[in-house]
Amino acid sequence: MAAFMNRTQKIPCPIHSRSLRMGGSSRISISLVQRKLRVSCNPALIPLLVLFLSLASGCGHHVEVEPLSAPQATPPPIQNSAQPRHPPQTTPSAPKGKPSPAHIAPTPAPPGGVNAEDLDFIANHKPILTEEGLATWYTAAKGRESANGQLFSDHSLTAAHRTLPMGSLIVVTNLTTNQSSPMRITDRGPFVEGRLLDLTIASAKATGVYRMGTANVRLEVYRTPKPIDTGGRWCVQIGFFTSARKANKFKEQLERKYPDAKVIEFPGVDSYWVRIRPEGDNREQAERIARKLHPPEGKAFLTRLD
Repeated sequence: MAAFMNRTQKIPCPIHSRSLRMGGSSRISISLVQRKLRVSCNPALIPLLVLFLSLASGCGHHVEVEPLSAPQATPPPIQNSAQPRHPPQTTPSAPKGKPSPAHIAPTPAPPGGVNAEDLDFIANHKPILTEEGLATWYTAAKGRESANGQLFSDHSLTAAHRTLPMGSLIVVTNLTTNQSSPMRITDRGPFVEGRLLDLTIASAKATGVYRMGTANVRLEVYRTPKPIDTGGRWCVQIGFFTSARKANKFKEQLERKYPDAKVIEFPGVDSYWVRIRPEGDNREQAERIARKLHPPEGKAFLTRLD
């Protein structure tokens, strides 16, 4: 895992990243040969080709003949649409002798953040959870990923929240102007004490928060892909620190105090952060750590990873 997103606001936080898995096969198939030849050979030669490959199997290689398929102008699309279209960032390796924490799977949101099905669901259901607090808005550099694994977009109706399950469907209402909009949780933050939500520019404009900068809002949760109160993958994010030296010093203290945890230090925009993931990303352990920590700078934030 890489760190949460780097934002172009005062208190940013880096993003997650993932690795791609490649596979291979030793099989020789007629369909592969056919594509290589661009189906330019006479169909009458196909039986001879099969015979040739069958004789080749005497050299100790197994030849599997697959049914012929229609030629394709382009390669088939990658099935996992959540995989990044640009090279993944590397994550710090676990200390020697300790297994790397399990990968957090991406949680893709619909294009634009919400779709017609989401609007219909909201119209026919009541919220399952309501919170009130301060919201602000943020932006990010082009090409940066949100914590859910998708490219960040100023134009999507999405938001950042520290503890709601990734992909949660919510409605945010500006308590000053009474403007409201549906949106989806795709990022983590805000890592500023006293704030509840970070909104994209599109979400901020839809709720009247954009011109105000910050506003008191009501957050209503309508649907979550995972339970809110049980389970989940959790960590504690600490910061921000004003120098890499201070962040690394605190990281070393945490490594000595919690030898079974995964501790990393990472930079933000003009800031430095430390994150500790307890063994198994256990929520109860993360909550205990957050309560006990008293960092020399910044604050410890209980944060959900999935």
